Amino acid sequence: MTRRAPHPVVYLFLVLPFGVMGGYVTVSLGYLLSKAGVPVPAIAALVAASYIPHTWKFAWAPLVDTTLSRRTWYLLSSVVSAAGILLTGLLPIRAASIPMLTMVVVISNVAVTFLGMATNSLMAYATPEDQKGRAGGWFQAGNLGGTGLGGGAGLWMAQNLPAPWIAGAVLAGACLLCAIPVFFMHEAHSPHREGGLLKSLRNVGSDLWNVTTSRAGFLALFLCFLPIGSGAASNLWAAVAGDWHASAAAVGMVNGLLSGGLSAVGCIAGGWVCDRMDRKTSYIAYGALQAACAVAMALAPRTETTYVVFVSLYAFITGLTYAGFTAVVLEAIGMGAAATKYNVYASLSNFPIYYMTLLDGKAHSLWGPGGMLNTEATVGVLGLALFVGVVAILRALRPRGAPIPVEVRLPEDEPRT
Repeated sequence: MTRRAPHPVVYLFLVLPFGVMGGYVTVSLGYLLSKAGVPVPAIAALVAASYIPHTWKFAWAPLVDTTLSRRTWYLLSSVVSAAGILLTGLLPIRAASIPMLTMVVVISNVAVTFLGMATNSLMAYATPEDQKGRAGGWFQAGNLGGTGLGGGAGLWMAQNLPAPWIAGAVLAGACLLCAIPVFFMHEAHSPHREGGLLKSLRNVGSDLWNVTTSRAGFLALFLCFLPIGSGAASNLWAAVAGDWHASAAAVGMVNGLLSGGLSAVGCIAGGWVCDRMDRKTSYIAYGALQAACAVAMALAPRTETTYVVFVSLYAFITGLTYAGFTAVVLEAIGMGAAATKYNVYASLSNFPIYYMTLLDGKAHSLWGPGGMLNTEATVGVLGLALFVGVVAILRALRPRGAPIPVEVRLPEDEPRT
């Protein structure tokens, strides 16, 4: 019996708690602690602690591929992460609460990594080949939109409702409701789980090796290290707003819910395009658009209007690049140990965001805002050229008429149903 694939919008809701967690901690909780007089270094340490599980999540991703069902992992992690959001709202907002808040935030973020992994695996198994772009787009829209929801809406509720804990309770409840689609999703058989835990772990390692050494898998892995469409300037828009004479209100508006919404729209549009052309070509085009946006902003007059227009455009294009990257990875990993494979790529993809943010900051100190934007564009174009060159080399080495594999699976994997 052929099963109808769920609409890709399902993945927006499934991953929404992942984004909500990040936005709530970095924006809502960070702001409330600051207003309560907690020193900035202490707040920074709390926020930094929330990122630790996401840096190492690939290490425990095999648990999702080898033990409980994907739906069970999702439901368990949904409950734990929602409880963490609620508890952070219930704890007193003061300096003395930082140790307890840190422990809760770390545990909650470990839980939400499992939620993300379960979603990755459900998406990989349930999405037909011709819908992987859209699935990746809706998935990233939920991630980025959830960040805006957890940060923007969470902060608004904390400031305007009778007690700050109500914001945490509302967000926790909303995150639990996001689990409803899981009950209606078919969970496909996973042959790599057969034969006991040790054999399953060996199968996971073998599957990961087969994917990363395939042409499609290698190209996706190569992309993880390239500065194409990193969106790194987004991390510095608030810091450099003075160069465009932008007011605090404009900075808050354009870097808050507006950017989150535009990024989400960009994700959906980018995923739709990825299903209508070669996905690697789409990603290259999105990276070129982001570089062109940076150059245009560098050349435009430095006014508040310019700042709002180009930061908004940059946010939309960043959504395109996120969707493009996810589509390329989904195309490469196939099924099998999907949670492990996806999260290895996802973890590595943070590397160019890290080094490009540092490079942008250094370029700003040396050559000003125009130099920062032109440097990001130049390095991005070099990355594009390098990627195109590697693709050309691999195609030249491919035997005439031989297809480039786009999916690697264990020999026993059943067809997608």
